[in-house]
Amino acid sequence: QVQLVESGGGLVQPGGSLRLSCAASGSIFSIYAMGWYRQAPGKQRELVAAITSGGRRNYADSVKGRFTISRDNAKNTVYLQMNSLKTEDTAVYYCNVVAGTSDYWGQGTQVTVSS
Repeated sequence: QVQLVESGGGLVQPGGSLRLSCAASGSIFSIYAMGWYRQAPGKQRELVAAITSGGRRNYADSVKGRFTISRDNAKNTVYLQMNSLKTEDTAVYYCNVVAGTSDYWGQGTQVTVSS
């Protein structure tokens, strides 16, 4: 079993910043990629950013230049630094870990960008 614990969501004004964290624990033998997805009301879940074990990063076009993903392999933790937040970034953010042939999801953390 793998457990993902997310933290860092909340309410922030437009232009503000938040940092999300996701720590993975349990029977993790080989994490290939860690990332963040988000789902806004009435919309499909979408990839925000992902990072492989080798450090290769992938971002959604809508967040490039504003969000930065990083990871601490020793701690099995992934971070998402979100700057210059916009109201359209409001969503539930989910941590995702790909390990071996399995796919794991966090419980989600709410990010609300509003004045």
